[in-house]
Amino acid sequence: MIQIQAALFWAYAAGATFALAAGRQLQVWERINAGEGPRTRSRAANPYLALTVLFAAVLMVPTGLFLLWQNPSWATMHVARGHDDVWAGFVLFYAGGIPVAAVLGFLAAQMLVLVGAGYWAYLQCVGGYFLLFGALVHGWDGSGYERFLSPGARDWADWPQDSVVNNALDFLTSGTFLALLVFGAAVIGTMLMTEIGWLMEGWSLPGADEDRKVHRVLAIAIAAAGVYGLPFLGAVTASALVRLLGGWLGLPLFAVLAGVVLLPGRSPVRRLYGLVGVPHRHWRADLDLATGPAGETQVTEDRSG
Repeated sequence: MIQIQAALFWAYAAGATFALAAGRQLQVWERINAGEGPRTRSRAANPYLALTVLFAAVLMVPTGLFLLWQNPSWATMHVARGHDDVWAGFVLFYAGGIPVAAVLGFLAAQMLVLVGAGYWAYLQCVGGYFLLFGALVHGWDGSGYERFLSPGARDWADWPQDSVVNNALDFLTSGTFLALLVFGAAVIGTMLMTEIGWLMEGWSLPGADEDRKVHRVLAIAIAAAGVYGLPFLGAVTASALVRLLGGWLGLPLFAVLAGVVLLPGRSPVRRLYGLVGVPHRHWRADLDLATGPAGETQVTEDRSG
């Protein structure tokens, strides 16, 4: 349901966020696969991965293809002006690329969660959403938001003749925006409910009290700000620096600023991440904690709010 140039970034970020939200459950799944005796559960049968693929294939792909058919100019950020300008093979690659990108994002974040690098799994989400918002805010030529707010090819051509406010109002009263509202309620609503549901499910498993430091409502708000708000702010900042200083100076400066904000061990972002309650240990460490000296599992369930 988003413009094609940003769709793969969104799919990757959504897949990574799903895996991060289900991090504790994925560690439990790994314990099951590492149990004694023959393996009875295939890794491909991972229900969280299967639901991620289902989300991408059933919601993200059809809504994107609908908008591409309804308004090929807007869906391609006005690179194509009509159906005749869209290569049929491109549609095929788009339909197949969305689920593949979601799976890659999920698997990358899952791998990092399982080895105890949950914060780096979170950075997969940040990177994906930063590229998504960067494509929409700045684009490849600095006109990303203008292309996004132009519902048709004529509107895009006439953009310089009117103010940003009037152009935005024209977009908000267009059929394209109405379609985005309807599809957004389904796609984004399902995405958020899934992520929140998996977080809350994980908090009910052993270790929740140790990892989650704040109330669930506040933890959800912090997670949303970190996954969506921070990348959006980063995209706006990067765009502003590029416009002011040029790409050769603005992008390196932004990279330094992003590194300072995200990478130090005592950065505010790392501290906020530590409050949410996503596992920060290797899955084998959780297995050792849940197993007694005689090798018998000692699992207690915590359902505190």
